[in-house]
Amino acid sequence: MRASSFDAACRVAYKELLDGVRHRAGYVTMGMFALTVIAFMSMSLAGDMPDARQAATLYWIVLFFAATLQGERLFAEEAAAGTLLFLRIYVPAQAVLFGKMAAHLITLLVLSVIVMPLVIVLMDAMFMLDAAFLVVLILALWGMAAADTLLAAVASSASVRGGLVPVLLLPSMLPILLPAIAVTAGSTETSLFGGILLYDLALTVGASILFDALWIES
Repeated sequence: MRASSFDAACRVAYKELLDGVRHRAGYVTMGMFALTVIAFMSMSLAGDMPDARQAATLYWIVLFFAATLQGERLFAEEAAAGTLLFLRIYVPAQAVLFGKMAAHLITLLVLSVIVMPLVIVLMDAMFMLDAAFLVVLILALWGMAAADTLLAAVASSASVRGGLVPVLLLPSMLPILLPAIAVTAGSTETSLFGGILLYDLALTVGASILFDALWIES
């Protein structure tokens, strides 16, 4: 992106995060969803300790569905308020895409920091919180944010919006979620990191190409 587009993307990301803090409904919904699911699973185990694979699966499932809750709001609020036209006129398409993607990624990173201690405490789970986990967390959330942002833009221009993002997001996230679960559970295969990185790059480039056409035609 050019310098002007980069500045515009930063402003879009800042506005997105500021709106989320002001309204708080989306953030509260994500937090309550995560807490409810983890607490329910903890009570259902009745004191039994889950193995590393089960705990890692729960962690990423919570992050995935919480991401869809937030992702559906990325363009829906502008569409409902009728301000999408102003974005199309005054803000470059790539700045909108990467600004909202960056804001969504930051939100998911904050959520992941909140969810991790909940899983550890309520599920009595044991995670290897090392550099490998940090790398896979950033890579997986990057891909999740890229796919979520593009699909949210598609859903905002679709005639049927309800539930469209999670339905479309799950198939595109399987190549990320499965290796992320494996690494979180303790796997040290380096090929998993390379696979996620390549998929992230493909998602980001594909989203950048498709978003231009979608932004103009919608």
